[in-house]
Amino acid sequence: MTVCIKQLKGQFPTAELVFFRSIFSLFVTRLMMIHKRISPWGINKKLLLTRGIVGTGALFCVFKAIDSLPLATATVIQYTYPTFTALLAWLLLGEVVKKRILIAIFLGWIGVQVVVNPFWDNNNTNHFSISSTGTALCGALLTALAYVIVRKLARNEHGLVIVFYFPLVSIPITLPFLLNQGVYPSGTDWLWLLGIGVYTQLGQMLITRGLTILPAGYAGSINYSQVIFASIWGVIFFSEPLTIYIAIGAICVLGGTLISISDLPNFF
Repeated sequence: MTVCIKQLKGQFPTAELVFFRSIFSLFVTRLMMIHKRISPWGINKKLLLTRGIVGTGALFCVFKAIDSLPLATATVIQYTYPTFTALLAWLLLGEVVKKRILIAIFLGWIGVQVVVNPFWDNNNTNHFSISSTGTALCGALLTALAYVIVRKLARNEHGLVIVFYFPLVSIPITLPFLLNQGVYPSGTDWLWLLGIGVYTQLGQMLITRGLTILPAGYAGSINYSQVIFASIWGVIFFSEPLTIYIAIGAICVLGGTLISISDLPNFF
C-alpha cells in the first residue's frame, strides 16, 4: 500500500486516496457479506461508527505522512502505535500486558527513535518537519485507538461487519473534499489507486482477523515488522538510503517482534 501511495508522487490530495481506497473496500466487503449471508449493520452501531470515524482520521494522517516523508521514516513513526495500543488496551479493555510484551514494545520504541530522531548526531542531514512528524504520530495514536475499538467489537461483531463500517463512514467524509479539490486520474494512475484499494483491503481484513484472535498488545508488537518491509521497499523502489540508523532500528524492531511472538503457542 505504501509503495502505491509513494508511486503517485503527491499528485492526488490525501482525501482522494482515502476515497478510492474506501470505494474498493465497500464494494469488495459487501460482496463477501452477500456471499456469506451476513447482515452489514451489526449490533453495536455507535461503536462501529466510532471505529469508522477514528479509522478514517488515522488513514488521512498515515497517507499524508507517507506522501511527505521517506517511506521507512513514515512507517517507523507510524509504528509507535503498538505502545499506544498496549496502553489503551490496558486502560479501556483491562487486558493484561505481560512483561514480554513490555520488553517488545520497549525495543520497538528504541528502534523508532533511532530511525526517526538521531538528533544527537551532528552529521545527520535528515531534517523532518514538525508538521509531518506530528501528522505521523497523530496517525499512530488514532490507529491504536481504532485497534482497541476493533478488539472490543470483535467480541460480538463479525470481522466483515467491522471492515464494512470503515468505508461506509469514510466515503461521506471524503466526498466533499473530492468535489472541491479532486484530480482526475489518467494512465497508470488507475493501477496505483487500485493497488491502494487491494492491498489496504487485504491488510485490513487480516489485521481485523488477527485482533479477533490475539490481545491488542500482541498484535501491535508483531506489526512492528512492517518497518523492516518499508525499509526494503524504500531502497528497492525509491532508491532511499538504507542508513545505519535504519539498520539498527530494524534490528530492534525485529528483536521485539520475535520476543512478542515467542510464547504464542501457549496463548493458543
